[in-house]
Amino acid sequence: AALLAARRDKNKVTMVEFEDAKDRIMMGMERKSMLISDKEKKTTAYHESGHVLVAKLIPGMDPVHKVTIIPRGRALGVTAYLPIDERHTYSKEYLEGMLAQLLGGRAAEKLVFNQLTTGAGNDIERATELARKMVCEWGMSERLGPVTFGKKEQEIFLGREIAQHRDYSEKIAQEIDDEVQSIVQQAQEKAEKLLKDNIDTLHALAKALLEHEILDGEQIDMVIRGEKIESSAFTRAKKPQNENNETAETVTEQPAKPENKSESPEKESDAKSTDEKDE
Repeated sequence: AALLAARRDKNKVTMVEFEDAKDRIMMGMERKSMLISDKEKKTTAYHESGHVLVAKLIPGMDPVHKVTIIPRGRALGVTAYLPIDERHTYSKEYLEGMLAQLLGGRAAEKLVFNQLTTGAGNDIERATELARKMVCEWGMSERLGPVTFGKKEQEIFLGREIAQHRDYSEKIAQEIDDEVQSIVQQAQEKAEKLLKDNIDTLHALAKALLEHEILDGEQIDMVIRGEKIESSAFTRAKKPQNENNETAETVTEQPAKPENKSESPEKESDAKSTDEKDE
C-alpha cells in the first residue's frame, strides 16, 4: 500500500491504496493491456456472474467481496470471497454449496450460450479435488460410509512429494470414482437450477459487469435488488484529491484479515479466486 501511494505521488497512504494492495494479493495483478474480444468478454461476464449469483443464493456461503472481468494474473475474470468468521471445520452442506459455487460459472455459460468453454477448467479441477476429499478423507459419502481411503506418504525430507498410497481394491476405486462423479454432477445440476430460476438477475449482473468491469459486494447487492448502481464507500474514496493530497471523503473500512491457512477445502480467495483460463 505504501509503495502504491508513493507511485501515485501521495504523501500518505489512504484506504484506496490498502484496497488496491489487497486486490493485488487476492486476485493478482491487473492486465488491462490484454486484448479480449467482445464475445469473450461477454462470456467472462456471464461466467463470473454465475459464480456470484450461486454464492448469493445458497445460505451460509462466504460473502462475495468483489468481482471483475478485468484480466488478473492468468485469469480473464475473478470472483473474490471474504469469510466473515474464520472456519476451522466444514459441514457437508457447506462443502456441497462450495461445489455448486465453483460450477456456477460453467452452469451460466451452458444456460445462456448453450456452450462450454475452457474457462471452467480450473473450476472443474478444484471441484473434483474437493469432492474426492469429501469421499476419501472426510467420510462424507453416503454410499461408502465413514471410511478413509489411501494413506499419505509425506517423506518430503527424502526428496519425495506428498503422495497418496492406494490401499484399496479395483472395485472400491471404481466406486470412489463413481461417487466423486455423482457429487460433482449433483452440484452442477444445483447450480444450473438456481441460475435458471433467477435468470433475470443473472442477465442484470452480467450487464452491470460489462458496463462497470468491476463490482464490489455493495454494488452486487444493489443489482440483485434491482436498484441502480451507485458509488460504494470505496469508490467514493477515489474522488479527486485536493492540493494537500487529501481525499474528499475518509473511509473507515478496515483491511481484510489474512486467510487462515489451516487445512481446508480449496478456496478462491476465501478470498477465493476463480476461473483461470487455459492458455
